[in-house]
Amino acid sequence: MQILRLEALLDNYIFLLYDRQKNIAVVVDPAEAEPVLKKLYELGLKLVAIFNTHHHWDHVGGNKELIRKFPEVKVYGGAEDRGRIPGQQVFLQEGARVEFAQRVAETIFVPGHTRAHIAYYFPPQNLGEAGELFCGDTLFAGGCGRLFEGTPKQMMESLDKLRRLPENTRVWCAHEYTLKNLQFALTVDGENPDLQQRYREVKALRSRQEATVPSLLGIEKRTNPFLRWEQPALQLATNTKDPVQTFARLREMKDRF
Repeated sequence: MQILRLEALLDNYIFLLYDRQKNIAVVVDPAEAEPVLKKLYELGLKLVAIFNTHHHWDHVGGNKELIRKFPEVKVYGGAEDRGRIPGQQVFLQEGARVEFAQRVAETIFVPGHTRAHIAYYFPPQNLGEAGELFCGDTLFAGGCGRLFEGTPKQMMESLDKLRRLPENTRVWCAHEYTLKNLQFALTVDGENPDLQQRYREVKALRSRQEATVPSLLGIEKRTNPFLRWEQPALQLATNTKDPVQTFARLREMKDRF
């Protein structure tokens, strides 16, 4: 399974997964159809499925046009998103499996950003290889999504599910927000040397207009404040030792940042 990162809209990423042996592809969160169609035609691929993480327009905006071009395509999404994702045919629950290119992904239910959000996790095939996590707007490089339909407790529990995955998991999040996320992180965890180093690296990447996605889960666990609610520095910054309150206050601070 090969993975391509496609740019869309202002700062979205669309992910194209493809099997060169069969010349078929799956797209994750097509914000718009045009970049997907361009790459499919360029590589001579047939689109067989759309994997949506949630219903927001900047993740499903290309669904209808892609269905028109590929009428047999199957559209996957969370069971709780029934009626909200254009063309959805498959309604996934926690733990459901989806297959592509001889790889099997697990559905992880991660409410918080929306009440129905899911992520797709492909475990590594061999020891030492990376797993692949397509997490939409739940976990970002250096941050997490806003709470539009869920509670801080829900979002924290969802992120806890993700941070329990292997550290060498590649995090394919759907927006290029990393630099601003790390700028905020420094205001609450500024003495963290791993965070300081990451900020320098990301700043250099973005100065060259290079992508910061995918990230690695191990790096997120060391530098992303929204995975570090037990850390004393973050409890001090939020003036509470309660994990949910620490997380909730961090999210409120980020909303105002």
